[in-house]
Amino acid sequence: MRLASEIAQIYATLTSVIIAGVLNMIFVKLPIFRGLSKPIDCGRCLSDGRRLFGDNKTWKGFLGMVALGGISQVIWSTVCCSVPAMAEKNQFISAHGISLAANLGAGLIFGLAYALFELPNSFIKRRLGIVAGKTDKGLKGALFYVIDQIDSLLGVVLCLSFLCTISFAQYWLYILVGFFTHSAVNLILYALRIRRNI
Repeated sequence: MRLASEIAQIYATLTSVIIAGVLNMIFVKLPIFRGLSKPIDCGRCLSDGRRLFGDNKTWKGFLGMVALGGISQVIWSTVCCSVPAMAEKNQFISAHGISLAANLGAGLIFGLAYALFELPNSFIKRRLGIVAGKTDKGLKGALFYVIDQIDSLLGVVLCLSFLCTISFAQYWLYILVGFFTHSAVNLILYALRIRRNI
């Protein structure tokens, strides 16, 4: 029963990030702000002849995640406040209330952390010769599948831990629940042809 309550708390707190991630994936595909669709690494390669991050990491996706993180957090906090039980479960609202400034600021921070913490994973994958947007086979493929699902969450939950009181065990429960949630959302987006791969 306690585990179910903690999982409900996780979803009440960070559903805004899930929403922002899905909206950003759609935003990146829309034919708007095309000037921002340039790779963050500007096409540069390191001495190994491989790209820094690759074509999939664009300014449009990066800035979109930050902006949509802020917008989603404000909207989600409003939704939570219309349902007292959800507001009570939301750890950020419990700690900081429903202030527009506080929620917008937190959402921008979550979006920034989400975007930033994806970059080291992309950097390492390029060094290992894994093509951007593709997966590898075997143990390496399985390892990077897990990392792909949790890299951004590590940063988001780290920021949340500074804004709220979260135990070490809670931190990793957030990551575990996030892993399964991210995997499920990716399957749905793949089925809807919003994602090109799982």
